[in-house]
Amino acid sequence: MLFSLVSNGSPLTPDRPDATVAWWSFTKTVLAAAALSLVRDGLITLDDELPEGPFTLRQLLRHEAGLADYGELADYHAAVARHETPWPAEEMLQRLEATRLRYAPGSGWRYSNVGYWYVARLIERVTGLELGEALSHRVFTPLGLSRIRLARTETDLHGVNMGTATQYNPGWVYHGLLVGPLVEAALCLDRLLTGELLAHSLLDQMQTTRTLGGPIPGRPWSAPGYGLGLMHGPVDGGRILSGHTGGGPGSVVAIYNSVCGQERTTCAVFSDGADEGAVEAEAVRLLSEHWV
Repeated sequence: MLFSLVSNGSPLTPDRPDATVAWWSFTKTVLAAAALSLVRDGLITLDDELPEGPFTLRQLLRHEAGLADYGELADYHAAVARHETPWPAEEMLQRLEATRLRYAPGSGWRYSNVGYWYVARLIERVTGLELGEALSHRVFTPLGLSRIRLARTETDLHGVNMGTATQYNPGWVYHGLLVGPLVEAALCLDRLLTGELLAHSLLDQMQTTRTLGGPIPGRPWSAPGYGLGLMHGPVDGGRILSGHTGGGPGSVVAIYNSVCGQERTTCAVFSDGADEGAVEAEAVRLLSEHWV
C-alpha cells in the first residue's frame, strides 16, 4: 500500500508522496465542498428543490434523494469489463429508469453516483464553468493545491497509478474522476475540515450524518454514517473518522481525518485490488500509530 500523512497541516514523510492515483469516490467529497461553496456565497441553498427532480441538494449530498445507482446494472459492469465506450449520460439514465424514485426523498438512504452527477451538473450550471475548471476555482486554488485534475478520457490517465487495471475509460464515472498525488488528497481533506474554505457552520452540517446501522463485516466502522459528501463515524478503537473511501477497477483509496486532543491528522491510503476494508483498516492503523 501507498500512503501519505498530514499532521496539523504539515505533510509527514510518506511512501512515494508524489504517486498520482485515481481518487475514485473521494471525488464526491470535493464535489460536496464545491457545492457548499456556492451555498456559502448565497448562490444556492441546501434545501431548494433541483430541476432534476423533487429532491434537494442536501438530499443528493447525503444519498437521501431516492435515486438508484448505475452500479446496480449488470450491463454496466459488463461494459466496463469489455472496455467499451461509455454510454452517453442519457442512455445511462434510461437504462437505470433514473426518473423512477426508489423511495420518497428524505425517507431513506441509498448510495447513488447518479445523485452526484446531478451535483456536478448543478455546479457547472451555477458557475457557468466546465466541472474541472469549477473545482479548481472553487476548491483547489483556495486550498493551495495545484496538481489535481479531472480525468475524462483514457489519455488523461497516462502516468496515473491505476493498480491492477491495465485499461480504463474514466468516462464511466459520470460525476467525474479526479486524479492527483496522495499527499494532495490528504492536504485537501485536512485543509477543508480546518475551515480554510467553508465556515464552521457549514462544516458542522457537512459532518451531520445519517447513521447507517451497526458494524460492517470486514470493515473497521462500528457505527458508520454519511453526511454531506463525507463518511463519518466511530471506528474500531472508538476514534471518529471523517473522509471517504473509493474504489474502481484495479485500486481503492481511503482518505480520512481524525482529531486527538489538540492534534489533527489526515491519512490517504492507496492499494491495488478491491478490498475497501483493508485500506480503511490501514488508515485507522496509521492514524492510531501516529498518536502513540
